[in-house]
Amino acid sequence: MAVVHQTTMQPTKLELLTEWLPTREWHAGGEARPERVGGFRLDDPAGEVGIEFMAVTDGEGDGATTHLVPLTYRGEPLDGAEHALVGTSEHGVLGKRWIYDGTHDPVLVGQLYALLTGRAQAQAQSLSDVPDLTVAVSPLTVEGTEGAADAAGAELVRVEDGPDHTDVVLRTPGTPAPLTLRVRRVLRAGTDLDPGVAGVTAEWRLPDGTSVRGVFAAEVTGLGV
Repeated sequence: MAVVHQTTMQPTKLELLTEWLPTREWHAGGEARPERVGGFRLDDPAGEVGIEFMAVTDGEGDGATTHLVPLTYRGEPLDGAEHALVGTSEHGVLGKRWIYDGTHDPVLVGQLYALLTGRAQAQAQSLSDVPDLTVAVSPLTVEGTEGAADAAGAELVRVEDGPDHTDVVLRTPGTPAPLTLRVRRVLRAGTDLDPGVAGVTAEWRLPDGTSVRGVFAAEVTGLGV
């Protein structure tokens, strides 16, 4: 179980994202003024890495865009992931944290796979040990041995950014072909998964306070999201 500390971070996550978001291919463009409007967490079974799927709205009125930013928080640098570093921050309890674009972090990718195969539970974004029951999962069908859905066996192969998404390609036990999960970087209210397509839908708030939901991530097969 991950413990969510009610403390400070300097600089804050949003301050780091203000600098980082405009460097991304899928960012809407212009100066970033992100505001957190939703998301959820996943637990790292080893208890070492913080995992958060954060929705942030950037812009105002009809021009506002909501981006999905999966983040991981580590007590030490992740080898080979310098290109995915969002920044570092001083945590009021845990000390220095290295914060990464989570689509490049094998721990987040493994737990997203675990969520899709029923081996992980989405957790509330700001509370410890509280499941987020608003997160809906259309499960991934896994064939093969009993352990085929073990997140520890999901190997991150590559990550590819697109204009509004990031594709995460992974290799899983018992599956001959690589599995591609598409993380939606630009969230669209009211979208849903096609029948038979595995994925995750969740909620966020619009600038007027309205709660909406849409697709956060889905397998690439039969994309209609």
